[in-house]
Amino acid sequence: MTKQTPAERPRGRRTPAADPAPDMTKQDIKKAEAEKQDVGKQDVKTQDIKKQDMAPRRGAAVDLRIYSAVVNAVMSHRLPPGTRLGEAEFCELYDVSRTTVRKALQRLAHDHIVVLRPNRGAVVASPSPAEARDVFAARRAIEREIVPLVIRHVTPASLQRIRTALEAEEQARHSGDRAAWIRLGGEFHLLLAELAGNAVLQRFMVELVSRSSLIIAVYENPGVPMCGNHEHDDLLALIEKRDSAGATALIEHHLEEIEARLNLGAPERKLSLAEALSGC
Repeated sequence: MTKQTPAERPRGRRTPAADPAPDMTKQDIKKAEAEKQDVGKQDVKTQDIKKQDMAPRRGAAVDLRIYSAVVNAVMSHRLPPGTRLGEAEFCELYDVSRTTVRKALQRLAHDHIVVLRPNRGAVVASPSPAEARDVFAARRAIEREIVPLVIRHVTPASLQRIRTALEAEEQARHSGDRAAWIRLGGEFHLLLAELAGNAVLQRFMVELVSRSSLIIAVYENPGVPMCGNHEHDDLLALIEKRDSAGATALIEHHLEEIEARLNLGAPERKLSLAEALSGC
């Protein structure tokens, strides 16, 4: 039998290798579509879980943003004492829940920046004259410890940071931006606390500087500068010389001058129990 050439083979016949694969049944198609839907649902669930995981982190970040914004506004005197801080306004401004806002307000209350009044909301704190004196006494005690630590840990980089802070402060003073000048003046003291390398003292200073700004807002004499024009510059010069005793004396004098410029009135004399009850 002779072998047929491809041209001589009958048309319409195919070799078994050329036969197509059998078509998918309807059942197979439905099964494949169901599997795709399951995969899609799993992807959606994974995305939902990721969103849920991100939500607490976002809330914490916004909590810190609200806290920082209020502190900065207080230090710049844009939020004067007695200002009501409505939860609904924060919710609208930051697109967060009341729970997140309340966490920020509780932290502000812990640092004595705001007062939480039952059933009446939060307000920016209004310190009394006695509290004002206590705050400045505490600042003198703490900053007497901070300045020697700054000198002990001083580096060329830290000196440059102080110079940069002073330049910003001087620029605000020359431009007549009193709010920015006061805020930057407070930040100068916070920078020293940071450079001291003591986290506990730094934490105390954050609260005390914020409370000092409130006190200045309530009791400052209009038109009187709260910081001498060159006191911070003089302090930097003493730090550069590593003059610990001189720098400590200057920071104490500097804080006494700030307090003296406030209109706190005469200190109230506390009565003894016998004096308080006499004639009753």
